[in-house]
Amino acid sequence: MSNTLRIVGRLVELAPMRYTPAGVPVVSCIVGHVSRQTENGVERDVECELPAVALGDMARQLGVARCDWMVEATGFLAAKSKRSRAPVLHITNIKFLEGIDNGFQTEGSR
Repeated sequence: MSNTLRIVGRLVELAPMRYTPAGVPVVSCIVGHVSRQTENGVERDVECELPAVALGDMARQLGVARCDWMVEATGFLAAKSKRSRAPVLHITNIKFLEGIDNGFQTEGSR
């Protein structure tokens, strides 16, 4: 079965890096998305906020980001926990659309 999601949006919230008991880095964030989409032949404004989490190398990459940076995040959806079935995006790839270019901050991110 397929479970892949790609979303472009702004980092609305970005938690500090933490570590699992096994020492794996983890960064949680919220990606805010705003766009115009066509549904049933009618254009509509779409806004949502999606909780996301990155582990390991992805957490290290996300850990250098700042709130309000535009990102393209790709990953899969999973339940937040056994008690909460709310979806969370587990980031497997992140592209900074502004903020960092080749490891350096861009003008708009300073």
